[in-house]
Amino acid sequence: MHGPAALQLTPDGRLKHLLTTEGLPKSLITELLDTAETFLSSQGQPVKKVPLLRGKTVVNLFFENSTRTRTTFDIAAHRLSADVVTLDIRTSSASKGETLFDTLKNLEAMQADLFVVRHSAGGAPFFIADRVTPNIAVINAGDGTHAHPTQALLDLMTIRKHKGDPANLSVAIIGDLKHSRVARSLIHGLRGMGCPDIRAIGPGTLLPSDLGHLGVHTFHNIDDGLRDVDVVVLLRLQKERMTSALLPSEREFFNLYGMTESRLALAKDNAIVMHPGPINRGVEIANEVADGPQAVILDQVTNGIAIRMAVMAMTLSTQQGGHS
Repeated sequence: MHGPAALQLTPDGRLKHLLTTEGLPKSLITELLDTAETFLSSQGQPVKKVPLLRGKTVVNLFFENSTRTRTTFDIAAHRLSADVVTLDIRTSSASKGETLFDTLKNLEAMQADLFVVRHSAGGAPFFIADRVTPNIAVINAGDGTHAHPTQALLDLMTIRKHKGDPANLSVAIIGDLKHSRVARSLIHGLRGMGCPDIRAIGPGTLLPSDLGHLGVHTFHNIDDGLRDVDVVVLLRLQKERMTSALLPSEREFFNLYGMTESRLALAKDNAIVMHPGPINRGVEIANEVADGPQAVILDQVTNGIAIRMAVMAMTLSTQQGGHS
């Protein structure tokens, strides 16, 4: 093994850290999804907690703002009975000039067992995973425009739950793929699961140039790209793309690429619509679609808790030398 795989997997192929979906074998992705399914079934119980991580300390290291990702990691850790510490970087020593490495070493000295890291710099979670003591697990909760593996896994879980094995499906991803860590991680995850038809739909300014190398088919016309797909994944359009002249306006984007009922009708009759959130109504998606029967956006949120429980359970099981 080399690269990310060498860092996040043990020599015998178990999950040591979760940093990226790139190179994750199908068997391991399937194990994560299956484990999450078992946790999902417990969420309907009156007592949702399981004692799996009792006595363990999970530290949320969010160097970048987040609401739903941080909250779902928080809930997931509590449901596994872990102790949770959320570090507000804006008021921590890091804001006073302490280096990432020094922050890390101080947290290690506090006997943390798992770091959940979100950082605006691509590669920061890899830097941390490469330098932590061997008994600490690291989960990437989003780094720059690079990766967001738990989002990709919850998306795969949602797809599998509603549409079956991704190896039999056509998936369209619409919007700003160029700056989206969600899209990048999902593409790697879909490839790992053997998805035969991945489509990228958007203006040339918002599509990466290397998509062909990943086996992704590119469409600039949304009608052409949507025909007969099983899954439609919409990406959040970030306001800063407007000011950087990559797009003329939100209205123009909606006219060209917004998901409307008539456009959705081009996909298969039972196609599902997904969005990592938060959604911009009237920009990426019309109200009728967002609130319609084919949208599974709230399911994604529910599945996110179960996936993050599974990732925590499996990485810490590996760090303890046990088998998940």
